[in-house]
Amino acid sequence: MKKQTVIITGANSGIGKSATRLFADAGFSVIMACRNIEKSEPVRKEIVEISGNPQVQLMPLDISSFHSIRTFCDRFDEKYDQLDILIHNAAYFSHGSPYKLSEDGLELTFATNLFGPFLMTMELHDLLKKSDTPKILMAGSNIIKHFFNPKLAVNLNNLRGENPDDSSFKVYNQYRDSKMALFMISRRFADYFQPDGIRVNMLQINGATMSEEALQKVTPGYRMIARIQNLFFRPPEFMAKHYFEICTSDKFKDVSGKLINHKQQVMQSSKKHPGIANQVRQLAGAVYYPNYAEGRQAQDEIWNFCLNVTGLDTEDR
Repeated sequence: MKKQTVIITGANSGIGKSATRLFADAGFSVIMACRNIEKSEPVRKEIVEISGNPQVQLMPLDISSFHSIRTFCDRFDEKYDQLDILIHNAAYFSHGSPYKLSEDGLELTFATNLFGPFLMTMELHDLLKKSDTPKILMAGSNIIKHFFNPKLAVNLNNLRGENPDDSSFKVYNQYRDSKMALFMISRRFADYFQPDGIRVNMLQINGATMSEEALQKVTPGYRMIARIQNLFFRPPEFMAKHYFEICTSDKFKDVSGKLINHKQQVMQSSKKHPGIANQVRQLAGAVYYPNYAEGRQAQDEIWNFCLNVTGLDTEDR
C-alpha cells in the first residue's frame, strides 16, 4: 500500500501537534504546515524521534496570507504527486485584540479561519483528486450555537477595513461568524468536490485545554476564565483522535458535508422554529446545529464573497 500523505495546518501545538503524532505513528507522510518555523522544528524533531517515522516534514505556511498559501501549494506540488488528507486545524482567536488586517487587507480572523482555508483547498484540489480516498477535515467549534438565535447572521461587513474603529468590533464575534461560515463553506465544498470523490467534513470542537503559551496571548480577564475551563476541558489528544478516525476509518468513508460531534456522531440541523424544550436540548447537547447553516442564500453569499476576495473563478477550474 502506498504511503498516504496528510497536511495539517497549525501542527506545532495543541490538537494539531497531537494529530501529527497520531498520523506519524500510523506511518503517514505528514506535512506540518506552520507559520513559525523556528518554534515548529523542535516539535517536528520530537515527533520523528518518538514515532520513529522520518517522513514528518515541516513547510512554512501563514494561512492568513494568500501569497504564503500559493507558495506553499506550489512547493508541495513540486514534491508530491497527490494529497490524501487535508486538515484545516489552524485558527485565529485573540480575545480582546483590536481590529487587525492581514497582509491582503482582510480582517485577520476571517482571513485565517475562512478565506485562507478556502483558497488553500481550491489550490490543492487537483492533487486531492489524484488520491483514491481524498479527505478534507475542517476544525469547527461549538461557538456556532449562538446561531440558534434566529436574529443572528454571519456579518460580512467590515472585512476589508471599511471601519477599523468600529466600537462594536469583537474578535469573539468574528471567530463565531467565521466558524459558522467555514461550516457552510465545507457543505458547499462537499457538493462541489463530489464528482471527484473528495469527502469534506467538519469536527465540532467543544474545547481543549489551552497551553500556558496560548493563555499569555489573551486578556487577563479571559485568561482567568480559560484557566478555569482548563479544569474541565479534555486534553488535545482527545480531539486529535477524532481527526484521525474521521479521516481514516471505514465509518466515515462515504460521509461528506457533515458536522461531526465529540462522540463521532453526525449532527443534524435543527428545526426552523423549535419549541422551548427543543431549544434547551439543542443548547445543552451536541446533536443539533443551527438551521441557519442550511440557508442557501447565505451559503451563496459567503461562497461568492470567498471567490471574490481570493480572486478565484470556479468556471476556470
